[in-house]
Amino acid sequence: MSIDQLILTVLSWNVGLSLGFGLGDVGSSSNMGMEFIETRIERGANNIGLGISFSTNMTGSTEVHFCEDSIRIEVEKNGTVYVNVSHPLNETTTLEFTYQEGDNISDYQQHVIIQALNNVTFVANDSRPVKVTIKGVHPGHVILGLRSNSTEFKNLTSAYIRIDVVHSAALVVFNAVIGWIYFVAWSVSFYPQVYINWRRKSVVGLNFDFLGYNLTGFLAYGFFNVGMYWVKDVQDQYEAQHPRGINPVQVNDVFFTLHAVFITTVTILQCFIYERGGQRISWVSRFILAGAWLFALTGLVLTLTKVITWLTYLYYFSYIKLGVTLIKYVPQAFMNFRRKSTDGWSIGNVLLDFTGGSLSLLQMFLISYNNNDWGSIFGDPTKFGLGFFSILFDILFMVQHYILYRNNVPYEAVQQVPKEIEPPPYGSVNGVPKEKQPPPYEAVR
Repeated sequence: MSIDQLILTVLSWNVGLSLGFGLGDVGSSSNMGMEFIETRIERGANNIGLGISFSTNMTGSTEVHFCEDSIRIEVEKNGTVYVNVSHPLNETTTLEFTYQEGDNISDYQQHVIIQALNNVTFVANDSRPVKVTIKGVHPGHVILGLRSNSTEFKNLTSAYIRIDVVHSAALVVFNAVIGWIYFVAWSVSFYPQVYINWRRKSVVGLNFDFLGYNLTGFLAYGFFNVGMYWVKDVQDQYEAQHPRGINPVQVNDVFFTLHAVFITTVTILQCFIYERGGQRISWVSRFILAGAWLFALTGLVLTLTKVITWLTYLYYFSYIKLGVTLIKYVPQAFMNFRRKSTDGWSIGNVLLDFTGGSLSLLQMFLISYNNNDWGSIFGDPTKFGLGFFSILFDILFMVQHYILYRNNVPYEAVQQVPKEIEPPPYGSVNGVPKEKQPPPYEAVR
C-alpha cells in the first residue's frame, strides 16, 4: 500500500467515525463530546499534508459571563446588560437569576433594589448574547448571579454582575470630583512642612515623635496596600474569604502611600541636616514604636510557619496604622502647649489635612445617601472615627496657631546671666572716689 493510499484510508476511517457518532446520532455526539467539522488534504510535489479540525464541547465546558462587571442605574430608570456564552449549547437551556445582598445568595431580594427578572433562555446551537433589561427600584447594591441544572456549563459561580442603584447619577460624578480634590489636598499637605524647614534651615518646633509615628504608620499602610493590590496569593485569599467582593485597595491608595513614605523620609533627613535644638525622640515614643515593629515581626514568624495567612498578616499592619493614627498628633499638640508657640510647625500642613479630611467625610455621607447605605459609615465606626479624630486635632492646631499662641515666639532661657554692675559712688569721676582724686592742676603764671 502506498503512502497516499494509507492516508486516504485513515481519512475515510475518520470521516466515517465522525459521521457515525456526530451526524447520525446527535445524542451520541453530545455524549461523546466531539463533532466533526472539517477534513482537509494538501498534496504537494513530494508530500501530503492532512489537517482535521474538531470543536470540543465537553460536559461542563461552556462558560457564561456578563458583558460588564458592574452597572449603575438611577431609581426608576432602566439599564441594559448582556449575557454571553463561550460557544453554542447542544440543548436549549434556561438560566435562572440569583440575588446576593451581603453574603446571602437567594432566589429573591430581601430588599427590593431592582425589579424582579425573568429567566433567560439560550437556544441550542445559538451563541448570540441575550439582552437583559434591569430597572432600578430603590437605592442600594445587589449582585446578580446565574444558576442552572444543565451540565454543559463550566462554573456559574464566577458569572455575576454588581448592580448599584442610586438616587442621582450627577451626584456620583460630584463625589468623584470630591475624591480627587481631597486626594490632591492630602498628597500636597506634606510639602509646606518641608518648605518651612528648608526656609528656616531649622526643624526646631517640629516634634520628632510625630515624625516617627508618621513614618511607621505610612510604612504599615504601604505594606497593606501593596500586598492587597499586587500580590496574587493575597488577592486569592481575600477572594476566598469574600466571594464576589471588590478589592478595597485601588491604585490611588498605593500611590498615596508610597508618596507619603517618600516625603516623610525627606522630612526626617532634614532633621539630620538642619538645626534641631537638641531635640530627640522621646523614650515613650521609642518604646511604642519598638512594640509596633515587634508585633509586625511576630506576625511575620507566624506567617512563615503557616500559622496565619499572608492576608491576616497584612491585616496586622492595618491595626498598626489605626493605632498610630490615634496617637501621632498628641506629641506635637503638647509641644506647642509647652512652648506656647506653633513656630516651626507648618499651619499649611494642618489646613490641607483639614481640607482633605473634611471632604473625605462629606464624600462618605453623600455616597451613603446616594446608595442608601448608611451602614458604610455607622457600620464601620473605626474608619469614620479615625477621620473625625484627625479633624478634631486639625481644629486644635488651628486654635493654637490663630488664637492661643498667635504670633508668639517661644521664650528661650539665657544660659549665663551677666553680673549686675553697681553704679559709681556719688561725686566720683570716671568711677574714682572724690577723696582719692589727685589735686587739681594749677597753671604757672
